[in-house]
Amino acid sequence: MGMHLHTIRFYLYRKVFMKKFLSVTLLFIVFNAHSQQLKKYPVAKTGCSVYMFCDPGNFETSYSEDSSKVITGECIKDGFSYGLIYVQLKEIIHSKEDAEGLLESYLNFLKGQFTIREAAGYGKGMHLKEREDIIGMIDYWQSEDNQHWSIQGWTDGKILTVLYVKGSEQADYNKQQLFFKGFLFPGM
Repeated sequence: MGMHLHTIRFYLYRKVFMKKFLSVTLLFIVFNAHSQQLKKYPVAKTGCSVYMFCDPGNFETSYSEDSSKVITGECIKDGFSYGLIYVQLKEIIHSKEDAEGLLESYLNFLKGQFTIREAAGYGKGMHLKEREDIIGMIDYWQSEDNQHWSIQGWTDGKILTVLYVKGSEQADYNKQQLFFKGFLFPGM
């Protein structure tokens, strides 16, 4: 009878332990999944929004040399900086080719600002959420301080935006794509 009671106790302890273990494991999985979720943030009062893995806080507003409104925001999650540069163009660009040219010129300008020493080369011909009026460009950079940059630019001829992920190593491709495709123009 003593052996039978010992077996029952072992079974009960194991059952209780497994319940607690599964509860803690499930809690960890839920917490981990929650911490990796994108959350929607309005980009100041532009009518645009962006899905980010972390809270960018208040976006900062400034003006470029040609008086275009520039709004920036950044946050850090898991060792990576997620950032956004929004430019309200002073003049509307109606030609897709001219808009793409302006986007490429702006990305070239940013290379100098971020001291980029290597670039993979622009990937062109992208559209955001199947909208033919929104064109995009992607690139991968490395700066002089050995930071790895993943860059995605979008423009509709009225707004130009650049999203970036920066870190000491290359960011997870799937996470960066979720972030890059998480920018929403007005009305989206």
